[in-house]
Amino acid sequence: MIKKKLAILGIVGVPANYGGFETLVDNLLDLLPKFFDVTVFCESKSYPEKLETYKGAKLVYVNWKANGAQSILYDSISLLKSYKSHDHILLLGVSGAIMIPLIKTFTQAKIVTHIDGLEWKRDKWGWFAKKFLKFSERLAVTFSDSVISDNKHIQNYVTEEYGKDSFLIAYGANHVSSVEPGPYQKKFSFLGSPYVFTVCRIEPENNVEMQLRAFRECEIGMPYVVVGNWNANDYGMKLYHEYSKVHNIILYNPIYEMEELNVLRSNSFFYLHGHSAGGTNPSLVEAMYLGLPVIAYGVNYNIETTFGKALYFNDFVELKTLLFQIRELDRAAMIEDLSKLAKKNYSWKAITKKYVKMFKLI
Repeated sequence: MIKKKLAILGIVGVPANYGGFETLVDNLLDLLPKFFDVTVFCESKSYPEKLETYKGAKLVYVNWKANGAQSILYDSISLLKSYKSHDHILLLGVSGAIMIPLIKTFTQAKIVTHIDGLEWKRDKWGWFAKKFLKFSERLAVTFSDSVISDNKHIQNYVTEEYGKDSFLIAYGANHVSSVEPGPYQKKFSFLGSPYVFTVCRIEPENNVEMQLRAFRECEIGMPYVVVGNWNANDYGMKLYHEYSKVHNIILYNPIYEMEELNVLRSNSFFYLHGHSAGGTNPSLVEAMYLGLPVIAYGVNYNIETTFGKALYFNDFVELKTLLFQIRELDRAAMIEDLSKLAKKNYSWKAITKKYVKMFKLI
């Protein structure tokens, strides 16, 4: 039986070393090549050693940046390279959606766009960028053969805003694992004692500044450890300069060694998640899968992802109140509930089966 050809576009590339979409594709490739002849488009500059194949997928490299303003060209060129030769195209994000209506007349390929939350609402974008991303979202939903929403509230938004159904498919998390602190205690001296942990991009909508300020003002007897891309922009560098010398705050630049990141996550007393935009966030489902109790910003996306079983704050005062109570909170019940829910709903095998079923239905 000849496999249908599937192109995956819109990520930095694989092997994954960047973010949520990259992790998604890396894990989908454990099973997808059994059902499809897969090609993944990658950013050339991020992969000096260029593999021809990875996990059974063919890799094609594009000489533009996959993020920022160049992502429009990056995704558009990837679409132009794939629309004639593939049966299915999976576009992750809406940056290149401006190209979809232009090629639809000339292709038999079924185009599926994962709209990646409501990207146009993010505070980091200026007025023009927000307008463009909203326009791109409209084009993606209108002209794609199907749309993926990673959260029930995103799915409801697509239906209400555009009158279109979408496939609800979240992220997997069973690529993470707990790591004993022993071998790492020299490098991370706080291991073995309670601490609160966050890993995220340092952007305004992730409420990092609110969380740092709350810890600076709260003496709760445990440090706050944050891993993020502090040097990526002026906002992050300003926060790093202001908080890196606070005695109960420990800041690290991005950690790409998965075992090191897992040892920090899996041994934390609480995971603090401040994301206020987007849909199902990968770092949140990973924390759940690791069996961590979670304090999350109380937007509907986070409540949906955690099935209402985490603790939530909506402002600075509510966060401080939770921090002052942190040693008395019922961690055991939260750990049991969240880990069970993660194992049931966020396994990569189940997620990949949903992708396969979707491609067969469209």
